[in-house]
Amino acid sequence: MSPERATEALTRCCGCARWVRDMVAARPFASDDAVHAAADRLWGSATPSEVLEALTHHPEIGADLASLRARFASTAGWSGAEQAALGHADEQTLLALRDGNLEYKAKFGFIFVVCATGKSAAQMLELLQARLPGDRETELRNAAREQQAITHLRLIKLADE
Repeated sequence: MSPERATEALTRCCGCARWVRDMVAARPFASDDAVHAAADRLWGSATPSEVLEALTHHPEIGADLASLRARFASTAGWSGAEQAALGHADEQTLLALRDGNLEYKAKFGFIFVVCATGKSAAQMLELLQARLPGDRETELRNAAREQQAITHLRLIKLADE
């Protein structure tokens, strides 16, 4: 894979430009395990501003009900597949996710992010409600940890393409 193509592919995994640049420079990798180890090592040095940069590449869970319903009618994109459980949520849960996400963003200044794979909308709502009382520093750490989990899932998907 050319450096340009690798940059494009890795940006789909994590939206932090420094992480992508460093991952491209670290190639070639001897194994999938080596890719994941490098991803962890490089993400481990992410600054708060780099975490926030990565979050800009995620859709807001439940932010707009009309787009949420449309988005999750199809799971063509990785985010859609990761959040596909939202497509089966009842209206009350969707409304609570939207409202909770708006409250979260107003409080912390960034979107709520969770590794949604395998979680129902109700489970994501529970996680959102559990994290809302926290402080910004803790939530930045939570967001970094969730981004790391999402990145690993996307690296696996990338390898399978």
